[in-house]
Amino acid sequence: MRSEEGWAEDDIRVATLPAQVGTVRADGTIVGKERKSENAWITTFRRLRRSHTAMFGLSVAALVFVVAGLADVIAPFGYADMHPEDMLQAPSWEYLLGTDQMGRDVLSRIIYGSRISIYVGVVSTIFGAMMGILLGIVAAYYGGVVDNVIMRLIDIWLAFPNFLLALVISVILGPSVTNVVIALAITRVPTQARVVRGTALSVKENDYVQAARAVGVEDRRILLRHILPNCMAPVIVLGTLEVATAIIVEAGLSFLGFGTQPPTPSWGWDLRANVVFIEDNPWIAIFPGFAIFMTVLAFNLFGDGLRDALDPRLKQ
Repeated sequence: MRSEEGWAEDDIRVATLPAQVGTVRADGTIVGKERKSENAWITTFRRLRRSHTAMFGLSVAALVFVVAGLADVIAPFGYADMHPEDMLQAPSWEYLLGTDQMGRDVLSRIIYGSRISIYVGVVSTIFGAMMGILLGIVAAYYGGVVDNVIMRLIDIWLAFPNFLLALVISVILGPSVTNVVIALAITRVPTQARVVRGTALSVKENDYVQAARAVGVEDRRILLRHILPNCMAPVIVLGTLEVATAIIVEAGLSFLGFGTQPPTPSWGWDLRANVVFIEDNPWIAIFPGFAIFMTVLAFNLFGDGLRDALDPRLKQ
C-alpha cells in the first residue's frame, strides 16, 4: 500500500505527461478538455513546408500562374508585334531575351505562351481526372463484370503511348488549342482510373461504407459522400504530375504543327518556327526551352512533395 506522499508523487508525474486528452490524475480521472484535432489541410501544408524542393516547385508554379494571368501587364510588347528592323537581335536592354526571325520580342512571346501551357495542362488534367474518377470508382464499387469490362478497356487504352495517342487524336480532330485539350484529356483518363480504382477498393471495405450499404443508402450517395472524398488525395497528387506531362506533350504537338497555330504564342511552336536559325541565334530556342524545363520541373517537384505530405504512413 502506497503512502500519501507516493500518491502525490505519482499524481505529479502523470500530470506532466503531454496527453492530448488532458491531465490524468492518480485515481484515474481526467482533468481538462480534449484537444481538438487539427485540420487535415493545415497539417498537409505544414508537412509540405518542410520540403524545400516542394516549396521551390510551388513558388515557381505560382509564379507561372501569375505571369500567365498578368501577361497583358507584364509583357513589354504584344505577342504579335513585329519589328522588321530588329529581326534576330541578340538580348539587349530593349529586347531582354532578343527577337525572333520576324522581329517579335522573345520575352513577350514566352510570357503570353505561358497562358497556353497552363490552360492546356490544367484543363486537360481536370477533364481527364473527372472521367478517370468516374470509371475508377464505378469499377471498384460494383466489381464483377462491370470491373472486368472497364479495366480491360483501360488496359487497351494504356497499350497506346500517350504522345502517340494524343498525336493521332490531334491529327483526326485538326490542329487547335481546343483539340489539343481534348486529346490530352483522353490520354489522362486510364492512369487516373487505375489509381482511383486501387484506392476505392480499399475504401469500400471500411466499416462506415459497409454500414451505409447495410441501412440501404443508395449507391450514388455512398460513392459521392463516402468513397470519392477518400480517393481525392492520390488524384490531387497525380494531377499535379500530369499537368507537367500535359505541358510537355502540348509543346511537342505544337512543335510538330498539330497543336497551337500561329499567331497564337506557344513555347513549342516558337521552337519549331525558329529551329532554322538556332545555330547562329541560339537564344530563340534556349529561352522557350528553358521556360518549358522550369515549368515542368516545378510541377514535378511540387507533386513529389505533395505526395509525401499526403502519405498517411508518414503522418505522426
